[in-house]
Amino acid sequence: MPLFDHLGISVDHLPRSIEQFDPVMQALGCTRQDADESVSWYKGEEELILFPARDAGSGPHRHGRVGWQHLAFAVDTRAEVDRLHEIALGAGWTAVREPKVYPRFNDRYYASFVEDDNGIRLEFMHNPPRESVAD
Repeated sequence: MPLFDHLGISVDHLPRSIEQFDPVMQALGCTRQDADESVSWYKGEEELILFPARDAGSGPHRHGRVGWQHLAFAVDTRAEVDRLHEIALGAGWTAVREPKVYPRFNDRYYASFVEDDNGIRLEFMHNPPRESVAD
């Protein structure tokens, strides 16, 4: 059983958010499903859902304030971190931190951070076990 079943995120402008999220979620191997007043992407049992905000114009979320911090997607290689980062930038996300090693976590932790128009922050990260550092 997965740790999380689904994650719902409220966004200010659903069509624009779909433009930003869809290329990233598709690149992560997720399948898109449109519904009335929402869209979701799923992979296996896990699902990410976007909903229009109840209070239009109430965004964007500000990083560091109470609430959402970021969602990290673990991937198999550093090259995959780089690829997803570029896909996100091409879809209109803003680079918060370019792909790099984060030695404060460990010498294997490689990640990038991007943020959408709503202030939603994603991390693409690769953190192989100590015994399989080669990639």
